Amino acid sequence: MQEKHFYEYAVIRVVPRVEREEFLNIGLIMYSKRDNYLNVRYNVDKNKLSFFSSELDVDTLCEYLSAIDKVCSGSNDGGAIANFDLAERFRWLTAVRSASLQTSVARSGFTDNLETTFETLYQELVE
Repeated sequence: MQEKHFYEYAVIRVVPRVEREEFLNIGLIMYSKRDNYLNVRYNVDKNKLSFFSSELDVDTLCEYLSAIDKVCSGSNDGGAIANFDLAERFRWLTAVRSASLQTSVARSGFTDNLETTFETLYQELVE
């Protein structure tokens, strides 16, 4: 019997006006300590975002998302946080924030295949 992989994930959300608490799911971050796995994917749909706010700076949003990519991958240009271990990076990325770019509460589960589960969660929660 194959062992199950324990994982945690959070949904990346755009919150154009924090005071209204309305958001649009645009991405997913998934982490597994045992498997040394940290993955992120997002999609910025300018058309959907325009329904929430015509004043949203999409270019700045994309810069912030790029920074998330760099932190997840441990890129040299990802700043000091990109040098943290995977668990610390995941915790930093999913920390509670009152900003226009937030993540959901981290949730967890078990799976036979991390990549398949990532794809399924992304399709169900983001697309």
